[in-house]
Amino acid sequence: MAPTPSGKSRPGTSGRGPLRPPSFIGFTGRIAAFVGAAVLAGALLAGVALPIVGGLGLAAKAGAENFDDFPNELEAPFLAQPSYIYDSSGNTLATVYDRYRIIVNYDQIADVMKKAIVAIEDSRFYEHGPIDLKGTLRALVKNQSGGETQGGSSLTQQYVKNIFVELAGDDPAKVADATKQELSRKIKELKYAIGMEQRFSKNEILTRYLNIIPFGQRAFGIEAAAYRYYGKHAKDLTLPEAALLAGIVNAPTKYDPIRNPQTAKDRRNIVLQRMVEVGAATQQDVDAAKATELNLKVQPLTNGCIAANNTNGSSFFCDYVKNVVRNDPAFGKTKEERDALWRAGGLRIKTTLDPKMQEAAYNAATKGVLQKETVADAVVMVEPGTGQIKAMAQSRPYGFEDTANETTINYSVGSSMGGSALGFQPGSTFKPITAAAALEAGIKPDFKDTTTSSVVKLSDQSFKTCTGSVKPAEWDGKQGLKNESESEFGTFDMQSAMKLSVNTYFVKLEQQVGICPVSTMAQSMGVTRGDGKPLQEIPSLTLGSETVTPLAMANAYATFAARGKYCSPVAITEVSRLDGTKITPPSANCHQLIKPENADIINQLLAGVTESGTGSKAGLSDRDNAGKTGTTDEKTNAWFVGYTPQLSTAVWVGNPLKPTTMEPDGGIVIGGKRVYQVFGGSIPAPIWKNAMTAALAGAQKISFTAPPDGAIPPQVDQHAATPDPGKPDQNQNKPGDNKPGKPGKPDKPTDPTTPTFPGFPGLPGNPRTQDTTTGG
Repeated sequence: MAPTPSGKSRPGTSGRGPLRPPSFIGFTGRIAAFVGAAVLAGALLAGVALPIVGGLGLAAKAGAENFDDFPNELEAPFLAQPSYIYDSSGNTLATVYDRYRIIVNYDQIADVMKKAIVAIEDSRFYEHGPIDLKGTLRALVKNQSGGETQGGSSLTQQYVKNIFVELAGDDPAKVADATKQELSRKIKELKYAIGMEQRFSKNEILTRYLNIIPFGQRAFGIEAAAYRYYGKHAKDLTLPEAALLAGIVNAPTKYDPIRNPQTAKDRRNIVLQRMVEVGAATQQDVDAAKATELNLKVQPLTNGCIAANNTNGSSFFCDYVKNVVRNDPAFGKTKEERDALWRAGGLRIKTTLDPKMQEAAYNAATKGVLQKETVADAVVMVEPGTGQIKAMAQSRPYGFEDTANETTINYSVGSSMGGSALGFQPGSTFKPITAAAALEAGIKPDFKDTTTSSVVKLSDQSFKTCTGSVKPAEWDGKQGLKNESESEFGTFDMQSAMKLSVNTYFVKLEQQVGICPVSTMAQSMGVTRGDGKPLQEIPSLTLGSETVTPLAMANAYATFAARGKYCSPVAITEVSRLDGTKITPPSANCHQLIKPENADIINQLLAGVTESGTGSKAGLSDRDNAGKTGTTDEKTNAWFVGYTPQLSTAVWVGNPLKPTTMEPDGGIVIGGKRVYQVFGGSIPAPIWKNAMTAALAGAQKISFTAPPDGAIPPQVDQHAATPDPGKPDQNQNKPGDNKPGKPGKPDKPTDPTTPTFPGFPGLPGNPRTQDTTTGG
């Protein structure tokens, strides 16, 4: 019991502690503990097998354990260190870690630091064996007497204890078990300490100790601590700096020099004086050191992908990379193995991110839609023929402030990779997949559909699926299936229907080929729902009623650009550990999915969309390009997905939190401007054009391979009279004259919308209504 401020003892005390009645049992118990501790310590030092017997008051729990039951050697874990994520040019995107630690060798630590830690933690370290008998006996007797627990562990024992703490990771129960004040744990530490000193020299143990211990403020190990508090290497620490850091170890929170500078300074001076006492420093040097202020130069420790915000909004790509490591079997057979790898860190991860293309995507995304607006956008780029993700950006930055429209949800990907719960309806950007399935099934581009009205009744129709057939319940009722414009009736072939995005044509084409080949083609191209589930086989599939992700659509269109060669999207090219060993990253598994000549036809059809169709605002004037617009019912989602031979890009615009029409009364502000109608061709298309123009500036101009001669017949005359079945259509090859009602370039290209259907009620970002306005 401490004395009162006057120096007198408190009432009821003798000045040495509280008075209590003498107890024969208590006295003999303490004697037994002392004797038992002495015998035990002597046995340990001699390496003698000795049971831990409850009769001496030394057992921590019922039952007896034998000293020899513990193995002699304890394998030290791979100490958790930062991992570094780089772009394709080698620039650092982010440093990620569970433990900020940099491993250093013995000669990379200042001598004064070694002396300081030995002086304050285990001054006889170089004199005693694995156990400091004097300190151990003192601690055991003190702890068994019922008083405040006390240390007494040698540096070797402390090192062993920190190994167990490191192995416990962030599991609170395991950490508590590794640090509990029980004799059984102490015995285990003693046995392993003996093994450690049989395997390693004192200098090696000291180095390992200084690399593993926590110094507070998220710094683990002496190199990290030197950087965190002083912005320097451990080898450059001065006497007062080393003493401060050595003092922190005993209680990192209590002696935190940032939060408790005076307490930390007092502790530093205790360490300094102790160095004099053990001959590790002169009184003159210590007095000079005590006279100095802390002189901290605190360095920020930026952890995680949020740091990549500073690199053109690369945080979402960084987060995607993290999810690849934690989800892909290439990094471990089980989730537990992959999580352990990520926590251990020490990885050098080179990625596919192209800094120039990321900058282009980021600028287009953040200028096309502003951060605090009601809707958001996503822009993602994929390289055809490799599957490499070259850019990933969105208008809302990576962060945790909801009021600032920050988010950690990656709108480009699905839920398993840190994205939206389901994805977003792609609208008519799905139609080229139907066309590809039809071509692969042998249906030619001259497949025609003639309708007498822009509204078609389909309730009595049947569509084949992989397991049977289904009727179009989504178009029941009076409205039926509608095209965008009342003028969209007549005769269409694949070319004219793609250019004008005619819903009725693609539903009839889907009916002709069957839903099964369409869904199979989509899923073979990596187009699944954002929640990872297969696409539903429903007639509205061809109009983009299912929910998918921008990355999936960009990668699917990259298949067209690569002449039918499909590659899984990949984000990582190289992974190495600190010891130089490599981890093979996931493969793109590239293979021919679509016949090259059929892909060439799709490219030609989609080139017409950007040249004179609904995507004309996206058209690039200086190089071959192709693409498709998409707008869902009530203008809740708007898309443009397009490509050149060397780059495929998807742009999505919508409200990621809940279905929101982008044509409300009074309009909506997007990109700082009030607009009254949003189509894939009006907002996403210019964003796509800006992104692609900057990304491909100075790049080689490559042309699409032309389809075989005659593969795409001249476009039909939409409003020509229905030909007599027995006579050739006299107007079939007549070129358009660009007048209303004639084929060729439409006077005002429109971007129709896709009807949606009931389902997934209440899920954000996935409107499902029975309004049957047309798709496009």
